[in-house]
Amino acid sequence: MKEELLHQQTGINIQEKANLIWSIADSIRGLYKPHQYGEVILPMTVIKRFHDTLLPTREKVLEVYEKVKHLEVKDGFLQRASGYVFYNISNFTFDSLLADPDNIEENFLAYLNGFSENVQDVLKNFDFEREIRRLANNDKLYFIIQEFNSEKAYMGPDKITSTDMGYIFEELIKKFSESYDEEAGSHFTSRDIIYLMTDLLIAEEKDILIEEGVAKTVYDQTMGTSQMLSAMEERLKALDAEAEVTTFGQEINEQTYAIAKADTMIRGGNPDNMRLGNTLTEDKFEGYTFDYCISNPPFGTDWKSEYAKVKQEHERGENGRFGVGLPKKSDGQLLFLLNGLSKLKDTGRMAIIHNGSALFSGQAGSGESEIRRYVIENDWLEAIVQLPNDAFYNTGIATYIWILTKNKPKHRIGKVQLIDASNMYEKRRKNIGNKRVDISQECREVIVKAFGEFKNKEYSLGERTVESKIFDNEEFGYYRVTIETPKYDEQGNVVLKKGKPVPDTDKRDTEDIPLNEDIHVYFEREIKPFNPDAWIDEKKTKVGYEVPFTRLFYKFVQLEKSEEIAARIRKIEEDIIKSFEALSGEEIKVYE
Repeated sequence: MKEELLHQQTGINIQEKANLIWSIADSIRGLYKPHQYGEVILPMTVIKRFHDTLLPTREKVLEVYEKVKHLEVKDGFLQRASGYVFYNISNFTFDSLLADPDNIEENFLAYLNGFSENVQDVLKNFDFEREIRRLANNDKLYFIIQEFNSEKAYMGPDKITSTDMGYIFEELIKKFSESYDEEAGSHFTSRDIIYLMTDLLIAEEKDILIEEGVAKTVYDQTMGTSQMLSAMEERLKALDAEAEVTTFGQEINEQTYAIAKADTMIRGGNPDNMRLGNTLTEDKFEGYTFDYCISNPPFGTDWKSEYAKVKQEHERGENGRFGVGLPKKSDGQLLFLLNGLSKLKDTGRMAIIHNGSALFSGQAGSGESEIRRYVIENDWLEAIVQLPNDAFYNTGIATYIWILTKNKPKHRIGKVQLIDASNMYEKRRKNIGNKRVDISQECREVIVKAFGEFKNKEYSLGERTVESKIFDNEEFGYYRVTIETPKYDEQGNVVLKKGKPVPDTDKRDTEDIPLNEDIHVYFEREIKPFNPDAWIDEKKTKVGYEVPFTRLFYKFVQLEKSEEIAARIRKIEEDIIKSFEALSGEEIKVYE
């Protein structure tokens, strides 16, 4: 099959295919509770995908295996025969398994054991052998295999591309999550958001990427089912079919890791680049750097259980990922920002999703503020895009895409672009969890255009708007200055100690002064006229950084005049009286 076919969407009805697969779960109702269906359906979908993918080269693999089975190293021969980085050397197919119903359990296990070691790792993370025995003991295994072997359940890549399969997995996991009342968004991000992230990442480099011979690496530190990675590969290959794209990812959830690894193998990627583990405490890519980092890490999630290991790495300073600072234990999202930056090449680019607290939480000197300071003072923050509310499956709150690079284009040096795209969306006909809106292709193109043009400008699509504003880096910084007022004795005199005024701690105050203002000029202008004896405690001055997104895009709306409000109320009263008179047939007298 041609390489490019693996990455194009065929246009099959994804929902229909996912519903068909999920409907098979009806046969295990009673034996499994609805929230447990995924324990059977997800691994069976992966196994059937492998099965159908390998069918065309099955005979060739068996033929080669007979020739090399005595060799100690035979993987390379068998991979070349299968055409993929995985293979199966058992004599069984789903057809032959169904031909021997009396031995279905034993033969199915033998079939699974015939897979290469990388597939064995996928199956191990599903812990599926236990479910096979349970299904067999309750006379369900044969039926499950039979249903997955139907013509409608065919999942070979000649009919269902990697992109299609990604959508199918998303639908299945969503159903599994909904039946368990679990947050579906913790497993994946919807494609409209992913495509916006990928297009923003490559917007500044399109001309280069169109050239033949491009080789790029892509990393997702919280990869879920790896759909961000596959979408990024899809985008890069759309620009250059010959592009060499290598994907890397880490995931904490065993089942979603297994799906990601399976998907990577079928896309022709290296499954060893998909790694299981907690990104904050187990860096599976220590020493690696990448061209692109793309991720949607958890936000609003505490990291108390990881604190000891993260603190240990923090104490390594520049030799660790978290030397800059640690956010509060109730929300670790900015730790993922630091991890992503540590994995970025000097020419690399990153797109990462955060909620609003990453913009402003923490006072000057706090871990959050120090992380923002580190990013902005190094001139790595290129842009922040506010997304529409209700764009994610598991949250309706305001969310933002941060675009970062260690190698800004000349026209962006020393600047940060903020884009308010909160109104650029289309309403969904049917809500999915909290997701009520989509960023359609048309909407996405307007947002990417606003980013690419890098202007103070408003863009429109019908009644929907996107606004872009450009700021100097230092506009996000401020001095937090401590203002002291002297203590006075009963006679109203300043209390002195060693010739210096003693501060009254009850009257101590702080003032946030913009970085682009002189502290002492500000003090003389804003403080001294109202508190002539006050002074600045220079030792306590701290530098802080925040991005007050909402304030920067605030638009004043003129309040309605009181006479207009009164007139509108009178009109409403008149309408009510007329309606009542019409119903009652009586005239109502109004006294003013």
